[in-house]
Amino acid sequence: MMRQTCAALAMLFGSSAALAQSAPVKLDAVAGIPNIDDKTQTEDVRFETGHDDRLTVPVRLGGAGPFRFLVDTGADRTAVSRELAGRLGLVSGQAASLHTVTGVSTVATADLPSLELTRKPVKIVDAAVLERADMGADGIIGVDSLRSKRVQFDFETDTLSIVPSAVKDFRDEPGTIVVKAARRNGRLVLTDASANGHSVTVVIDTGAQLSIGNEALRRRLVGHGLIDPLQKVELQSVTGAMITGDYMFVREIAIGGLKIKNLAIVFADAHTFTKLGLDRKPALLLGMNAIRAFKKVSIDFASRKFRVVLPETSQLDVRLASARMR
Repeated sequence: MMRQTCAALAMLFGSSAALAQSAPVKLDAVAGIPNIDDKTQTEDVRFETGHDDRLTVPVRLGGAGPFRFLVDTGADRTAVSRELAGRLGLVSGQAASLHTVTGVSTVATADLPSLELTRKPVKIVDAAVLERADMGADGIIGVDSLRSKRVQFDFETDTLSIVPSAVKDFRDEPGTIVVKAARRNGRLVLTDASANGHSVTVVIDTGAQLSIGNEALRRRLVGHGLIDPLQKVELQSVTGAMITGDYMFVREIAIGGLKIKNLAIVFADAHTFTKLGLDRKPALLLGMNAIRAFKKVSIDFASRKFRVVLPETSQLDVRLASARMR
């Protein structure tokens, strides 16, 4: 059995009803989109690739830093490591319910008075406080820090651009494909998608090293181009909990006008699908092994659009092969 650890990043959900002081607080999912500032200039941030293929960017907190934060478009809320929260003396909040790929747990929170990723600092209330060893970074940049923005990854230059949604992007660049999306609990969800010709709901998740499929998708694909290399993978959540999945290859994933062939997917009974209401229908968390295959990727939360710039066909195959080997 192949043992491989893949981090799958977290979601914070719930209602806004306040509970008793001694009980955990259920935090709101990202609610609505604030007014879009179309005057802020683009800020390019050099990102680094971690040992597990996820992306980190330099972040300053209250003027201190920079610190390395994971960019996770699949996390509703920003998080900070327990070590960094203690070092900076961050004000503690109430406990919160944390939903991850492995289940639900209760975690501490802290307020981030000034998080600087771009030129305009943002205030984050009730960021989850997690162990650095479990996150693999000093913190997580979640949708609450990005919801009025567009995140653009340029894998040719290893840069990440964070801009207001209204600013023109690379839509006119040759090879660009645009897919309309919906929003669910702050995440971008693509419904115009299929796996080996069968309808599937795709959730964009830059916090996952590998793409993760649910059991409903596997049942649909059995006998229809699902290749089983007899390998097992252990998925680790940001709380350190683990679940086991089956590592397989799907012949073709089609999303709008783009197609990804022979994509490595881990099929697992992940709690994420249950929380998103996707446990009974075929669904897929599209992770970094697929996203990195493109030249550029744009994830626009405000306008609900997913854009990619395709490399030449031969180069796309090389990139996917490289992702599989990693």
